[in-house]
Amino acid sequence: MIEVQLLQQLLQHTSMGSMLHLFLLLGSLMVASAGNFYQDFDITWGDGRAKILNNGELLTLSLDKASGSGFQSRNEYLFGKIDMQLKLVPGNSAGTVTAYYLSSKGSTWDEIDFEFLGNQSGDPYILHTNVFSQGKGNREQQFYLWFDPTADFHTYSILWNPQRILFSVDGTPIREFKNSESIGVPFPKNQPMRIYSSLWNSDDWATRGGLVKTDWTQAPFTASYRNFKAEACVVSNGASSCASNNSPSSTSSSAWLSQELDSASQDRLKWHVNNRRHDGIGFLVTFVQGS
Repeated sequence: MIEVQLLQQLLQHTSMGSMLHLFLLLGSLMVASAGNFYQDFDITWGDGRAKILNNGELLTLSLDKASGSGFQSRNEYLFGKIDMQLKLVPGNSAGTVTAYYLSSKGSTWDEIDFEFLGNQSGDPYILHTNVFSQGKGNREQQFYLWFDPTADFHTYSILWNPQRILFSVDGTPIREFKNSESIGVPFPKNQPMRIYSSLWNSDDWATRGGLVKTDWTQAPFTASYRNFKAEACVVSNGASSCASNNSPSSTSSSAWLSQELDSASQDRLKWHVNNRRHDGIGFLVTFVQGS
């Protein structure tokens, strides 16, 4: 096993020319899991409002006037590709927020956010994204989803490798945050992060800037989760505890370590930013600082 401190030093001193060697090193540390919620997650709050069902294949979070609910992963990850299928709160979900994100601890934490802002019935859901590095965020981008996310499950993915963070929906990249440390922009690369999710009330800002309040006659509000999958380097007790070198997952699933957008995907992202209007994939609502 390789100590996390050593991995951090390698990242700090690795040049672009030797990045391939780092990828090969990390490839030997990967672990892939397509798991069971009983095994992979702990319900952390909600006093019974969060439930694991169907022999661990389904997890639900609920919110009522008294409380919301949440869960977190048992594992911490230092780089990985994380997939989760969500079905969001249906009907009039105004004022509610369903958050699904990676985060470390402490005052200079790192964080990679998906937040789904509730709406009035018939309005599109807004997907809010953000990246925190060393406790600093202000890198928000928001999108209208191009489908009804309450009618069925859809896959929301975070790819996090030493060069970039990619946010994807059903396999379509919607945002790229590049490692721009060379120009002084901090990038999350040293702090292991857990997966968190919560369903909570935030009607002071979530819907139309807080103008639309939560209608508690619609409670309980419920969001559902399934088909969690992680291809990642796992950190435990300060050391890497990834799969062994002869595991198939460590040799056949390493593409994410060096994954980047092809030219077609890059053009699509640029089109989003430059036009900020519907293109059959989604609407870009806001574009604040960040890559």
